Amino acid sequence: MSQRHKFRRSMNRAAGPALALIAVLAMIGYIIFGPTGLYAWGDYSQSVEKKRVVLTELSKKQNELQNRVNLLDRQRVDPDLAEEYVREKLGAYHPDEVIIPMEPDAAE
Repeated sequence: MSQRHKFRRSMNRAAGPALALIAVLAMIGYIIFGPTGLYAWGDYSQSVEKKRVVLTELSKKQNELQNRVNLLDRQRVDPDLAEEYVREKLGAYHPDEVIIPMEPDAAE
């Protein structure tokens, strides 16, 4: 056998394991660096914390709005709140009244 033939045969034998090794290395790289890989977990935990803060704020706002809805219930309306709401929406103020706008947090 010639040297060329031996070299070609050994290259053909090594092609299968070399492709398998490349495939395994590609999978390991995807596990580590992929969009759902090990490096992405740190970003996910930070994202989850930010979403929890937003969820807490939205839950608080939802509770405030639910309280207003309950106070404006047709069966048992709070007269002061109804008057305030109507005056605000219609702009029905007396000329001698002084309006002092307050922030929602300052009213509590």
